[in-house]
Amino acid sequence: MQNKLYYDAIVIGAGHAGIESALALAKTGVKTLVTSITVDNVGYMACNPSIGGTGKGHLVRELDALGGFMGVAADKCATQIRMLNSSKGLAVRSLRAQEDKYKYHAFTKAALERADNLTLRQDEVKSITKDGKDFTVECVTGSVYACRAVVVAAGVYLDSTIICGSSVQKRGPVCFSRSDYLADSLKALGFAMRRFKTGTPARLAGKTIDFSRLEIQNGDSVPYTFSALTKKQPKNTSVCYLGYTNDKTHEIIRAALGDSPRRLGLITGTGARYCPSIEDKIVRFADKPRHTFFLEPEGAGTDEWYIQGISTSLPPRVQREMYRSIVGLENVSVVRDAYAIEYECIDARELFPSLMSKRVEGLFFAGQINGTSGYEEAAAQGMLAGINASAYVRGIEPLVLDRTKSYIGVMADDLVTVGSDEPYRMLTGRAECRLSLRQDNADLRLTELAEKYGTVTPERKRLLDRKKSQIEKCRALSAQVLPAAKVAEIFAAAGEENARAMTVGEALRRPAVTLELFDAHCDAFKDVLPAARLEVYAELRYDSYLRRQDAELKEKSRLEGMRLPADCDYSAVDGLRLEAREKLNAAKPLSIGQASRIPGVTPADVWVLIKCVIGNS
Repeated sequence: MQNKLYYDAIVIGAGHAGIESALALAKTGVKTLVTSITVDNVGYMACNPSIGGTGKGHLVRELDALGGFMGVAADKCATQIRMLNSSKGLAVRSLRAQEDKYKYHAFTKAALERADNLTLRQDEVKSITKDGKDFTVECVTGSVYACRAVVVAAGVYLDSTIICGSSVQKRGPVCFSRSDYLADSLKALGFAMRRFKTGTPARLAGKTIDFSRLEIQNGDSVPYTFSALTKKQPKNTSVCYLGYTNDKTHEIIRAALGDSPRRLGLITGTGARYCPSIEDKIVRFADKPRHTFFLEPEGAGTDEWYIQGISTSLPPRVQREMYRSIVGLENVSVVRDAYAIEYECIDARELFPSLMSKRVEGLFFAGQINGTSGYEEAAAQGMLAGINASAYVRGIEPLVLDRTKSYIGVMADDLVTVGSDEPYRMLTGRAECRLSLRQDNADLRLTELAEKYGTVTPERKRLLDRKKSQIEKCRALSAQVLPAAKVAEIFAAAGEENARAMTVGEALRRPAVTLELFDAHCDAFKDVLPAARLEVYAELRYDSYLRRQDAELKEKSRLEGMRLPADCDYSAVDGLRLEAREKLNAAKPLSIGQASRIPGVTPADVWVLIKCVIGNS
């Protein structure tokens, strides 16, 4: 074996999780190597050419608040940007952007290449072993490296197979080479592997689509960005299209169900409930006469279009017939067939909330290998794992994000406490505190937390300080009294009558008075940053709900503050039921609050634990 090259940390994989981990480590001064089976897949969007969406947009904003890169890249490479759920409350609004996937790949690869303290290398990792404090990472080429910390961000590449009809290929996404050895190495370290499945729709030739028969979807003209560092809103240079399946489409799919890989026994992995294939939709929602799909451009340099909403692994001949049964696609040509992909992943309950392994100290996991689905979920985990791998190398306490303070915290806690028996997807409904976990206040919640770990630049901190100053100014202005005539004007525009003087705050608390309507008829906030106006508007509008939420959180916070030893043997704790002992020993919760969220642990078991903590204090 050749001499080892030494790094402080090694990141395995250069997808969205690996990029964030590597940049976080490098930014904090940790000498880092990032390996990828091919550097052509750095930041590659193997599935949908977009960033953000419901719940996912929150993750990107939080990632940006922590000093991450995805928001910067998404803004730079966006071709269309829209705010989803804009007609609903602020808590569930999420930003989504169409991306030029090839520009995004080039932009993220260049960021890795330019970064100080970072080396990018094309190689396939064969094994990870640990002797004492150091890891040895061996590659198939014979290259051998040593390091203090490892982040495994292998995406969906571990022993992956691409399945389309009766064809099963030992490949990674988009037919990139797969990882043939790393899963076995993880098994040798004691990790139990699971097999999950996801899928991606076909890519269609734009010149064969009749766009005139589809509904056009334009981007928003208002200034939205993912990153606080972006100076200008991305320009909307592309449009998307909306269409529908029909009875004929469904007939074709039903007739071909016997040829589906699942029926043929070729797919055994567990798929995502929230992103079903079109054949699953037809079976599960048999009463629906049609299903929506979106046509999204892959980028400026290609004629390929992504057909969002029609994921499938049916044989190519069926896919072609199915697509051509749809209005606007009667003569369509399929450039790339849709396919399913199966891959190996770990059970994330093997991890601490820092995403470090409970089994092997200094070994971190991030992304789809933890059983999640989506670029945004992967990137958010990558940032958390990168920050904590850096903290481990530098000998400081890890960053653990509370689920009441961030969506990233919700995701990490769900994964390591409850686990997931299917690819995990972030949804706003997973957060108990979503009224206060809005995408617009991510920086207020997280930037100062990350500052001590070294991922927050002076520019980002300066922007936060300015925003906080503007919020205070806006709060003071909300006490300003509006004359009766101005109040009457505002309420008349809202379709209501009111002609008494009131404060700005009182007016904005009224359900009919939106911030947009108020700004159109009153210049009270004209010199205040839009982000600060939005924060104060949310405080005013949700005041009673937030006070009620805060009262509920006090008890939860008390339980989270009651720490449990990481090495506790729960089989020796009197009063616990047998099931609770088994579940607690498997999960090794760090607090009473975390223990209370483990399935199979009852309130009576929690009370036993509380008495133990009180008795030992």
